[in-house]
Amino acid sequence: MINGWPETFLAGLQMINQILTAGIAITAFSLFLYSLSFNLRDRVARSFALILLCVVLVFTAEALQDNTVSIPALDLLMRLQWFGLVFLPAAYLHLSDALLVTAGRPSRGRRRIAVRGVYMVSAFFLCLLAFGFLLGPIVPDGRPAPYLQRTVWTEIFTIFYVTAMVWAGVNFYRAYNLMLTRSGRRRMIYLMAGATAPALGSYPYLLFGYSLAAEHEFLFWGGATVINLLVGSLVVMMAYAVAFFGVSWPDRVIKSRLFKWIMRGPVTASATLALMTVVRRGGEWLGTPYSAFVPFTVVASVLLIEHAITFAAPLWERWLFYGRDRNELELLQNVEERLLTQSDLQQFLESVLAAVRDHLQSPSAFVAALDDENLLPVVVAGNRALLEQESLTEALEMLNGDDRHEFQWGAFWVLPLYSRRRPEMDRDELPPLLGLLGVARNDNKNKMESDQREALWLLADRAALALEDRQLQQRVFRSLADLQPQVEMIQRMRAASRYDTNANLLHAPLPQETDLANWVRDALTHYWGGPKFTNNPLTKLQVVRDLAEREDGNVSNALRSLLRRAVDEIRPRGDRKFTTEWILYNILEMKFIEGRKVRDVASRLAMSEADLYRKQRVAIEAVAKAILAMEVDQLGK
Repeated sequence: MINGWPETFLAGLQMINQILTAGIAITAFSLFLYSLSFNLRDRVARSFALILLCVVLVFTAEALQDNTVSIPALDLLMRLQWFGLVFLPAAYLHLSDALLVTAGRPSRGRRRIAVRGVYMVSAFFLCLLAFGFLLGPIVPDGRPAPYLQRTVWTEIFTIFYVTAMVWAGVNFYRAYNLMLTRSGRRRMIYLMAGATAPALGSYPYLLFGYSLAAEHEFLFWGGATVINLLVGSLVVMMAYAVAFFGVSWPDRVIKSRLFKWIMRGPVTASATLALMTVVRRGGEWLGTPYSAFVPFTVVASVLLIEHAITFAAPLWERWLFYGRDRNELELLQNVEERLLTQSDLQQFLESVLAAVRDHLQSPSAFVAALDDENLLPVVVAGNRALLEQESLTEALEMLNGDDRHEFQWGAFWVLPLYSRRRPEMDRDELPPLLGLLGVARNDNKNKMESDQREALWLLADRAALALEDRQLQQRVFRSLADLQPQVEMIQRMRAASRYDTNANLLHAPLPQETDLANWVRDALTHYWGGPKFTNNPLTKLQVVRDLAEREDGNVSNALRSLLRRAVDEIRPRGDRKFTTEWILYNILEMKFIEGRKVRDVASRLAMSEADLYRKQRVAIEAVAKAILAMEVDQLGK
């Protein structure tokens, strides 16, 4: 136990400084992992990651130094600490050069050579450190703390350190002057302010060995504590500014993700470490070297803080990051949380069919959905062989125009499923057909009891509701799929123009293959005319524009010609056959170009309708790849 209030106060300052040092090391390491995880491809983020790595080395080595460490281990930790200090000037200059390049001022070779030269100088000082020239032997009883003796090379390194930092600061200011937007200037101010953190953090270690630090211990440790508080805050500020480089997410997403990362990582770990240290030191002060409350404090702190973050995250996101778009973003969140996926709808339909079979004691039942004039089974329950013997397309021809009348189709009772929303123009007109519900008859009964019929139609209404939701959500998904390429392009252009005012906003990136496949499917569906053809995004491709010039400006003919060429790209050589290698081409030719019905195509190719649709998806993807290759060749000319 320490006697005297000056010694107790000094010991308290040292404990607080040690907690802050460990917290800075945790924060820097967590932000280093953040840079590696999200925007490592950007050169600004990579150079910032090097600075964070140096900070981690400096403060981790400092945090591990206490009275329980042996002299040789203490000497090793101090030299490891200087390992980070040695490379800090080069990392700073590297970051300043990356900022200038990002801001639209690329290096003509001189800055690049200068950065490499500073790295070589840092490597030279590292060699001096390894061979004992940069620093002398350890002084274990030094004041205000143990330190390594200074040499002539230490003074030379101090001059090099200050010169490199000033040089980097000048480059920061040049990059700031290149910013033309308010957001760019504001974040550059954050970056420049945060950049002082590692320089401030190195201040106590450069003072070790000077008489000023030994004569004024209270001033030294008080200044070190204040500096560590500033360093922790400024490192986070610097990470916030760098987080916007190299990513195309909206600003609110970047802020929310970084804030949540900091809360779950540095804040949780630092708070737990601080509480653990206080409990352990309290036990030592009371005369108990080990306290059973230490592990309890650690576990309770982690659980309580993580629990609080989980509950508070939606609130701080809503109030801190949503701004004026709060209502729109809350609506999107509600849609995301409550949206029924295909699996959810399938489970619901399976429960409906189970109730149908149980009520009528039927061996088989199915629900088929009408998609683009094609009837496809969505859910089949029971004996599938009964349904495979029939053709669903024939069932459509037996509809009599009554939305509440079932009919017999082979071994099934079939109930048409219509939308609950009737057309506004004509109230007598039937609502759109959604699909069919079929239930196999038991013992070939030709009639149902009235209560059975009433219950069956009630279940059919439940199935119709599920199919209507499925149809509406498919429209939403298609709209999102069509919107995604444009949104991604806008976000990439926003990211490019955040800091570089010379970014080319006229450059349009190539579409993704998944987007092209959806566009090709829509265009082939209306190959001979229709809204999905005339308003197709494929018409904006450069290869279509070039073909349109040859077609007297007719974009529809140009797109049709492109599709025809792409289909011919996957045609095997030789005369047309109906063998395995010709399946993809025959599906495209017969179903889309010739416009035959699905049943006829499946029968001609000797395959089931389900297998036909699987092969059709592969064929459309092949056409999309061929169109993408044509677009790349056209842009390369």
